Amino acid sequence: MACMTDNDRDKLDAAVMRRLIAHLDAHKDVQNIDLMILAGFCRNCLSKWYLAAADEHGANVSCEEARERIYGMPYDQWKAQYQTPATPEQLAAMESRKKD
Repeated sequence: MACMTDNDRDKLDAAVMRRLIAHLDAHKDVQNIDLMILAGFCRNCLSKWYLAAADEHGANVSCEEARERIYGMPYDQWKAQYQTPATPEQLAAMESRKKD
């Protein structure tokens, strides 16, 4: 990778991000709390990172626009259609993760 240009790396990074977003979109059954427990980040984190990157690059992107980019639809719609209440087991696992 030493001979790769910054532009090449940016293109690859962007392609990986698009693939991650598509993967999460294809697996709507995976809840954000599950992602947080296993990976320490979730779709909400990605939307915040997207918003931060937009700010860093001078792009005018709202929080809702960033969320819609990551969720593929308005956040409230995604929550209504796909988010389920956290189980006691999920909440306990999340609490345990916070202690780490």
